[in-house]
Amino acid sequence: MPQLLLVEPVGGAAGDMFLAAALDLGVPRADLEAALATIGVPGGFRLEVSRAEAGGIAGTHVDVRVEGPQPHHRSLSEIQALVRASGLAPRAREAALALFERIGRAEAKVHGIALERVHFHEVGAVDSIVDVCGAAVVMNLLGWPRAVALAPELGRGFVKTSHGLLPVPPPAVLELLRGVPVQPGGPIGEAVTPTGAALLAGLCEVGVAPPPFTPARVGYGVGTKRWPDRPNVLRLTLGDALPLSPTLPPQAGGGRSGGAVGNDIEDWRSTIHQLELNLDDCPGQLVARAIEAALAAGALDAWAVPCTMKKGRPGLVLGALAPAEARQRVARTLLAETTSLGLRSWPVERIELERELVEVATGYGPVRVKVGRLEGEIMGAHPEYDDCAARASERGVPVKEVMAAALAAWRGGEP
Repeated sequence: MPQLLLVEPVGGAAGDMFLAAALDLGVPRADLEAALATIGVPGGFRLEVSRAEAGGIAGTHVDVRVEGPQPHHRSLSEIQALVRASGLAPRAREAALALFERIGRAEAKVHGIALERVHFHEVGAVDSIVDVCGAAVVMNLLGWPRAVALAPELGRGFVKTSHGLLPVPPPAVLELLRGVPVQPGGPIGEAVTPTGAALLAGLCEVGVAPPPFTPARVGYGVGTKRWPDRPNVLRLTLGDALPLSPTLPPQAGGGRSGGAVGNDIEDWRSTIHQLELNLDDCPGQLVARAIEAALAAGALDAWAVPCTMKKGRPGLVLGALAPAEARQRVARTLLAETTSLGLRSWPVERIELERELVEVATGYGPVRVKVGRLEGEIMGAHPEYDDCAARASERGVPVKEVMAAALAAWRGGEP
């Protein structure tokens, strides 16, 4: 079954609270730290993980301890260079880059300066670099479940920043959440930080009703501040999304007669949106970037195919599939990242297999295999590429050998 990650900002949202909740949920600390260790921050850092309690709820608290002198601020390009040079998994790396660009654009808008002139202070500190990259790593370790977040309360009052005393929510937080459902009010203080706002807007579908699901694991990330009216925790719940009830066909006018109804493959459908735009003057690097950014914005898939346009000009059709709640975000991203002046979108029906990740043991190490089922019947299985690539790199063998070994191991234990 497809997995769902429910994000509940009970007391607010911050990057360290997201990491803490993920560890409390059961994300392996060793895997998270191994991925973060590939970020070449001068001087280094370490995660200090402890048990904590807020409002009677026990959970996990995370502090990032910097080990060495650091610059007072960093530019967006410097942060992007650190992330690009890291050993993060490709999708996690692109998600982190998109999150930092989102923060940079918000800061540029608030301060009325060009994106290239943005210098990160609080958000550019090592702990926030770790928080943003760590959140992307967490999503990758969880297999990129659908993340749905409840609309957060942003807090009230004033907060002291490097720019002086600012109202709560700070302007950058509001800019990051522009177009995202939020709730007014909340505790007196900064309930949602810029990093927390970026994670909600960039990784989650905010304010939509979560579908029915079966909770499997729950984690609580405990924040540093204590609110008098609520526990300062961020709750993550991971579970299996329940399949929607099949649509029953008409019983008259030539329909099926007798027997069970609702078992045809066409009865298991969901509606998503397809977006397309034509490009004949866009450099290939920008097309590649647009595809990565669309996926980070919530697209289910994105692609580019060659075409011949008017007057015989060669061009590309750039396309994406997005759920209804992410359509506007993906459309904005495609227009922002390309030279196109418009795009097309329309609803399409999709038949989606139930998915399950099964870890198998191979001679090269553990590999997850994604298994697709329709009404309980196995329709196919495919090893996770990132796992295979990592094992291949560790053992110095071709990726295709690891993939073949993983598939053989799965078939050996196939139900």
